[in-house]
Amino acid sequence: MLDNGRRGDTELIAVSVDSRDLLQTMADKIEKDGKKADFLFLSDAGHKVIDRYGLLNPAGQGWPHPTTYVIDKKGVVRWKFTEINYKIRPTNAMILEALDRLKREGS
Repeated sequence: MLDNGRRGDTELIAVSVDSRDLLQTMADKIEKDGKKADFLFLSDAGHKVIDRYGLLNPAGQGWPHPTTYVIDKKGVVRWKFTEINYKIRPTNAMILEALDRLKREGS
């Protein structure tokens, strides 16, 4: 997870095709010492959001390609990391760099 001290007014959201119940189970599993995850889990079972961003993996039985976005306050995508291999994800350093760049640009 990202360091809260560097996030500022950043909000993290995880979007999945999984049901709300399954996402709650996942959230419960990552809870540590009574502290809940500091991001939202959103269920997109009908993959409307996933389709809107063109992320649906046709070979993935309804699963999207894993993607991370940095979106500014106006809703403009300022940074994107998409990978076909679900095991490859952006590092926290990559995300923090994109957030820092956004902050420097004043967006």
